[in-house]
Amino acid sequence: MTIRVILADDHQMLLDALSSFLKNEKDIKVVGVATDGCEVHELSASLRPDVVVMSVCMPGMNGIEATRRLVAAYPKIKVVALSAFSQKQHVLDMLEAGASAYAIKENPGGELVSALHAVMKGHKYLCVDVVDEVTNHVGHNPIVVPNLGRCEREIVVPNLGRREREVLQLLAEGDTSPVIAKRLFISPRTVDVHRRNIMQKLDLHNVAELTKYAVRKGLTYV
Repeated sequence: MTIRVILADDHQMLLDALSSFLKNEKDIKVVGVATDGCEVHELSASLRPDVVVMSVCMPGMNGIEATRRLVAAYPKIKVVALSAFSQKQHVLDMLEAGASAYAIKENPGGELVSALHAVMKGHKYLCVDVVDEVTNHVGHNPIVVPNLGRCEREIVVPNLGRREREVLQLLAEGDTSPVIAKRLFISPRTVDVHRRNIMQKLDLHNVAELTKYAVRKGLTYV
């Protein structure tokens, strides 16, 4: 199944970059681009995409209001929020508006692909930077965000750094070291080093145990 996507952002360079990146994904097709909230609605009405990648800040109608109206009009269309900001309030505002995922623009490529696949499976997706920010506001308690429903999950992974959590998630999703290296823009050897460090820190001994741990902590779904 091909995931049909509309990209919405007021920066043409980002739209071009994301469109070019997603062309390399065999199961993802960009069917339209929009530069403001009103245009998103017009395109969605005619193209009926599976997912709209929605910038939070756009002129005219911002991404929060555009998401609220889009989800109300077309409940089957998923929204992946894309923002330069990872502050808690931005995340909660978009989730409350009906977004199914939140990624930041600093490194949107791999995050966006993961988010698109997650929402098409009916899951919620928060990028690592967002997880860190929300975690900082709730300490070590499970993170509960409005509208997460059955996907409410504990996402605190003690002792692991940001990159280690990314590697753990991708390992648990079945990616090999070369694939992870490509998605994270690091070398396969670095991936292997992270894997050894993760296993040592968590006292786990193989990928199966890592996968069970990641699922239990809510980093991935299998």
